[in-house]
Amino acid sequence: MLNYQAEKELVRAFYEEFDAADPDQLSDVLSGYTSEDYRWRGYYPFDKLTNAEEVAKEFWQPLREALQPVQRRMDIFMAGSNSLKSDAPDNDDIWVVSMGHLLGLFDKAWLGIAPTRKMVMLRYCEFHRVSQGKITETAMYFDIPHLMAQAGLNPFPDQTAAQLVQPGPMTHTGLMFDEQDPEEGRKTLAAIDYMVGELKSWRGSDQSEPLVEELRRSWNEDMLWWGPTGIGATYTIERYAEQHAGPFRTGVKDRTFNGHVCRMAEGEFGAFFGWPNMYIKPDGLMGYPKSDKSGELCVIDVYRRSGDKLSENWIFIDLLKFWKQQGIDVLAEKLNSSQASG
Repeated sequence: MLNYQAEKELVRAFYEEFDAADPDQLSDVLSGYTSEDYRWRGYYPFDKLTNAEEVAKEFWQPLREALQPVQRRMDIFMAGSNSLKSDAPDNDDIWVVSMGHLLGLFDKAWLGIAPTRKMVMLRYCEFHRVSQGKITETAMYFDIPHLMAQAGLNPFPDQTAAQLVQPGPMTHTGLMFDEQDPEEGRKTLAAIDYMVGELKSWRGSDQSEPLVEELRRSWNEDMLWWGPTGIGATYTIERYAEQHAGPFRTGVKDRTFNGHVCRMAEGEFGAFFGWPNMYIKPDGLMGYPKSDKSGELCVIDVYRRSGDKLSENWIFIDLLKFWKQQGIDVLAEKLNSSQASG
C-alpha cells in the first residue's frame, strides 16, 4: 500500500532549498526538482507556463524580489493518489498539496501594485504531481485580490462575507508530514464526493428544499468557509447560506460543470482543483452587471472533515480571470484609479 512519504520528502526538500535561494537562483533550483516536460498552472495574469525557467522568470523571481525576506507559512501539507485516475499505470498520479501563506515585507512593486513597506501575506495553495522522483506539474492558485486589499486597494464591490487574513485548521492538525491512517483518508474522500454530488444536483431557483437543510447533509453546523477576497469568509451553516451560497446561486444564471483535474484526501483533509471547474454566466454576481457571456471558474477547494461531515473549507477562485473574461479588468482598473487619485 502506498504511503506517499517519498513524495512528501521530495516536496519538503524542494521547499527548503527553494525558499532559501536568492531570486537569481530560483530557476536552477526549480529545474533540479522538476521534469523536462514540467507544466505549471497559475492564476491570472500568469495562466499556463511550460518549463521551470519560464515559471521562475515570470512568476517566482518578480514575487520574491517584491516580498523580502519570504516565509512559507504552511497550514496544510498532505499527499495522496488522484481518486479520479485510479487506472493510472503503477498508480502514477500522486499529488502533494501545500496550503498556507507566503509572508514578506512588501518593499517593491509587484504586478503594478505599489509597495507598502509593511508585512503582507499572500494566500496560496499548490498541487504538485510527483512521478519518478520529479515534480512533473504544479497547479498554484493564489489570492492576488487578498494582497491588493492588504495594500489598500479594494478590488471588488462590497463583499457579502468577512475580509481577513485566514488561519489554518481549528485543530492544528493539517501538517501531515508523517504517514496517515488510510481509512481516515477514505472517509474524507467519501464526504467530499458526497458534497460534490449535492452541488451537481443543485437546480437553481426552482429548489424547493430550504438551502440550509440541503447544506446540513454535507456540513457540520459550526462549519467555517474561508472564501477568497471578493466573497470573504463565513461561519455556521446559516451564515454560509446567507453570506455566500445563497448570493452565489441567485447571482449565477447558467452553470456547467467541467470536472476536476485531481481530487484526493489524506487523514481528515482533502482537496481538489479544476482547470476550469465550471463555466457560469453571472446574473448580478458580486455586485457586477448581468451578462450573457459564459466565463471560466478555476477553483481549488481544501477541506477538513470532522466525523462524517465537512467542517472547514478553504477556497481559491481566479476571480480576476473570470471578470476579465466578462470585460472587466479588475487589476488594471484598480491600479489606474489608484494612480489617478495619488
